[in-house]
Amino acid sequence: MEAIKERVSSYWTKRSADFAKLREEELESSLAKLWLSEIEPQLPEGEDLRILDVGTGSGFFAVLLAKKGYRLTGIDLTPAMIEEATKLAAENQTGVDFRVMDAENLEFADGWFDVVISRNLTWTLPHPKRAYQEWLRVLKDGGVLLNFDADYGVERFAAEDSLPKNHAHRQISCSQLEECDAIKDALAISKERRPAWDVKTLTDLGCIQVETDEGVSGRIYQKESPFYNPTPLFRIRAVKSSL
Repeated sequence: MEAIKERVSSYWTKRSADFAKLREEELESSLAKLWLSEIEPQLPEGEDLRILDVGTGSGFFAVLLAKKGYRLTGIDLTPAMIEEATKLAAENQTGVDFRVMDAENLEFADGWFDVVISRNLTWTLPHPKRAYQEWLRVLKDGGVLLNFDADYGVERFAAEDSLPKNHAHRQISCSQLEECDAIKDALAISKERRPAWDVKTLTDLGCIQVETDEGVSGRIYQKESPFYNPTPLFRIRAVKSSL
């Protein structure tokens, strides 16, 4: 594994337990229904969709969608996160296939999934274009890629002093936030402005119907809470060409 990926995995290993607790609370909150209202209208037709959640973390998206009857596979680079995701799926009595895997080097056959979805992952990747290529490779022709992320490259996490007192980042040590900033500064994608970079990249890779929506945060985070994300989220929806 590259040194930067080892550093990323080590960082999220340290945060895995607290992060999992936050996502479990989010799954039980009103935000779960709001997230479904964002995701389901963007999915292709069909009830028996095979969905890959890339960078699943502790399994929030995977479990959320599995509870709706979709067939979910969730992958993450960090084994501790996959352990937490497996626990969350068991607690919610959902069958999700969780695996430790690199988002930039997927171990699936071409055209295996109807949907690839991701949340807050692309900004952590050393080779995001390579990741997009892999995500499109495992998508069926006409399949949908959904990526929820933010332009975190312009943010300084260690300087976030305007967050509500109960926000998750208030529970993270200064050294952890500084480590996150240091990792982010080492990644080339932090110097790109997004989602413009993503749109150009996906278009260059041959996607059709590449659309962005920068109003996600306003609909999801209708009030400040431990889940509130001060950096505006965007959604990218792209369709794999059948040509």
